[in-house]
Amino acid sequence: MVTCFLHTCGRFLSRKSITVEPLEMSTAISPTAYNYKVVRQFAIMTVIWGVVGMSLGVLIASQLVWPELNLGLPWTSFGRLRPLHTNAVIFAFGGCALMATSFYVVQRTCQARLFGGPLASFVFWGWQAVIVLAAITLPLGFTSSKEYAELEWPIDILLTIVWVSYAVVFFGTVMKRQTKHIYVGNWFFGAFILVTAMLHLVNNMEVPVTLTKSYSMYSGATDAMIQWWYGHNAVGFFLTTGFLGMMYYFVPKQAGRPVYSYRLSIVHFWALITLYIWAGPHHLHYTALPDWAQSLGMVMSLILLAPSWGGMINGMMTLSGAWHKLRHDPILRFLVVSLAFYGMSTFEGPMMAIKTVNALSHYTDWTIGHVHAGALGWVAMVSIGSLYHLIPKVFAREQMHSIGLINAHFWLATIGTVLYIASMWVNGIAQGLMWRAVNEDGTLTYSFVEALEASHPGFIVRAIGGAFFLIGMLLMAYNTWRTVRVAKQAEIEAAEKFVVEGAH
Repeated sequence: MVTCFLHTCGRFLSRKSITVEPLEMSTAISPTAYNYKVVRQFAIMTVIWGVVGMSLGVLIASQLVWPELNLGLPWTSFGRLRPLHTNAVIFAFGGCALMATSFYVVQRTCQARLFGGPLASFVFWGWQAVIVLAAITLPLGFTSSKEYAELEWPIDILLTIVWVSYAVVFFGTVMKRQTKHIYVGNWFFGAFILVTAMLHLVNNMEVPVTLTKSYSMYSGATDAMIQWWYGHNAVGFFLTTGFLGMMYYFVPKQAGRPVYSYRLSIVHFWALITLYIWAGPHHLHYTALPDWAQSLGMVMSLILLAPSWGGMINGMMTLSGAWHKLRHDPILRFLVVSLAFYGMSTFEGPMMAIKTVNALSHYTDWTIGHVHAGALGWVAMVSIGSLYHLIPKVFAREQMHSIGLINAHFWLATIGTVLYIASMWVNGIAQGLMWRAVNEDGTLTYSFVEALEASHPGFIVRAIGGAFFLIGMLLMAYNTWRTVRVAKQAEIEAAEKFVVEGAH
């Protein structure tokens, strides 16, 4: 399947096979309907897990302002809830969004029903089981202690089985496609699926001790290098490449315009997947990692700016001739602003990878601000915009229940994200400067507690920004509920039978 997927790359570079947009030309009834049931399930759970994950984020941000909110209990402490928050936002919210959109896009662009029959349903229920097990085990303190890979070995095995099933469904659908080409969005989805599988398998090689405890097969600097090869590329492939697949379908669809440059999208794809995998060492500057490896990570991070901005510009320029739609279309606004945040965070990341900048920024709240510029501004916003486009389609509605609520959600999300990242920039730079300040006799000018006190106003602003974003998610949940509750089963089934013919 992988060979089939990659073998077609040559076709994209010939003039005859260039696809300019994921737009359907005409429709006809097909005896084989699309499988939208699993798309609907993942879409609904994306919204639900989004509310849960953002709620946990606001809670732990508030704990830094008011430590009493730890409640004096081990399972509600910051140290236990923080990995639960990251897993809920990345894998529950982000993962469900990726699966909903990839299953939707691959069917529409391949003009084929999902491969594997009930296997798609297994992917849905298996993924929810992984999330629920994470929600149970992490607050209880069962953790491998690896960033973004905290789940213990029995859950890792279940996750592997579910992910392989996901890959079989996706690539099986690509193989049975009714179109000659493979639309570029599916290239990004495919790379995200394959590389995430590789990352998960390599980083989670561990020796079980009990049912709830294991130890990594790696040690020392090797363990750190493997972990941040995984950690950075979890960002690079799970939180970037997959969502670029989302962008390449939903931005042209919502704008009603062709992709600005299909050739650029192919260059973007190959450059991104070639370079991203090497950038992980920039997380380990000034550590026991060999200096050459640190420098390699820094150089690759700087080069990575080119394909990242190439993709951002390609998405932005897709709106050529359609910018006026931003006045009245809040869904398109979500998608365009997400591209702006993608451009900003992919400039900031390479800059922070420079050793001299990293000496100031690392271990400070600046890093937290950078992560959330990508997580809230890019990942969440492109997901929200895509879902607002997708949900009415799979529930046979003309549009969401309330465009006004979408508009309110947009402003809440945008203002919340800006408050969050600006407060963390200020905090991070202040912390870095205070930690580096020394007196004439070489002693530290400020204690850690003094730096913490200086950070307190920023913690308050961050909690407010997160609360804004959470309120927007609650509006989305209400809007989705009102949209779904009026959908009629007969209309949904009829809509599923429309299969496009003559797509570009």
